[in-house]
Amino acid sequence: MADPTAPRVLVINSGSSSLKFQLLDPADGALDASGIVERVGQDNGTATITAGEQESSFEGAVADHKAAMTIVQSLFADVGLSLSDDRIRAVGHRVVQGGARYSEPVLIDDQVRWDIHDLGKLAPLHNYAAVDGIDGAMALLPEVPHVAVFDTAFFTALPEAAANYALNRDIATEYKVRRYGAHGTSHQYVSRTVSEQQAAQGRDVSGLRQIVMHLGNGASASAVLGDRAVETSMGLTPLEGLVMGTRTGDIDPTIYAHLHRRAGLGPAEIDDILNKRSGMLGMCGMSDFRDITKAVEEGDEAATLATEVYVHRLRKYLGSYTFVLGGLDVLTFTAGIGENVPMVRERLLSGLEELGIELDLEANAARSNGARVISTPQSRVTVMIVPTNEELSIAQQASEVARGA
Repeated sequence: MADPTAPRVLVINSGSSSLKFQLLDPADGALDASGIVERVGQDNGTATITAGEQESSFEGAVADHKAAMTIVQSLFADVGLSLSDDRIRAVGHRVVQGGARYSEPVLIDDQVRWDIHDLGKLAPLHNYAAVDGIDGAMALLPEVPHVAVFDTAFFTALPEAAANYALNRDIATEYKVRRYGAHGTSHQYVSRTVSEQQAAQGRDVSGLRQIVMHLGNGASASAVLGDRAVETSMGLTPLEGLVMGTRTGDIDPTIYAHLHRRAGLGPAEIDDILNKRSGMLGMCGMSDFRDITKAVEEGDEAATLATEVYVHRLRKYLGSYTFVLGGLDVLTFTAGIGENVPMVRERLLSGLEELGIELDLEANAARSNGARVISTPQSRVTVMIVPTNEELSIAQQASEVARGA
């Protein structure tokens, strides 16, 4: 049972048109309340909150993220909670892009706020919204430490060979073009959880070779050696890498020029196609793998081909990252698809017994909310499912920074 007197952290995730929030205990992840404000910047905004059995909602104009935070304050009051509660010891803000500057969570001051805004040049859809969310939360909670937790932080220590593109050096330096990665908070949380579980079994984890596959609507893979990320699939932006719900993943860069020359499309239109109208949605008209799995089972040709493309890309990354690591000890799946779609895991790992990966089909098909092993006892590589919890990770990091403030 959650300790009602224990310190709490408010976690804020400000998107371009939404604001998600959770109030939780950083010690054990016990959740007091969670919710979302949607359609920020529009007259037909909505918001919901759930706190145990209590619920409340809002419909109306949400001018900006500051207004969204005021709505959050009202929703908390509706369910018998208060943002002025002295148990709230920190506010943790998810920030997508920290560039090469931020490898750790930091207490937000004027300089940090300016830096986050400046880094919006690399992530315009995310960082500017994060600054707006920070401003709104600070206006309501001025006396509480506010901490920025960066999605890119886990990947700032990538080896230079992995972090750099083979782009003209002067241009890359001038415009800060390099591989920053994304989903770092999830990859760090999952890889640490795996290491802790392996260490509890008496294994030396100082050189543990892990691949983490974060498969959701956005998808990314990472290679982790010990406690350090040495490769990741996303690059300057989240478009690079695996096939995703609506994103192409890896693609020949000259397709941009080809579509401009042959179809007369402008940069914004091409960007929209590659990021929002491609991937699984673009190939088969569906991005939800519940629908895709059903369509594959019914013999739908477009869904079948799209799934084959999706899995093929996963296999390419699995193989290349195993070589980068010099072998593989643990392969872990996380996020919505990684945790909940047995078909993807089975198709990815089928026929890899010679490489030391033996999937337990019964364990793979079973449903569970907790971390579990889905490989056979004979498998040289341990295959796991570990539910990600980015909010808990943000809360824990924010709490640690706040204690040292």
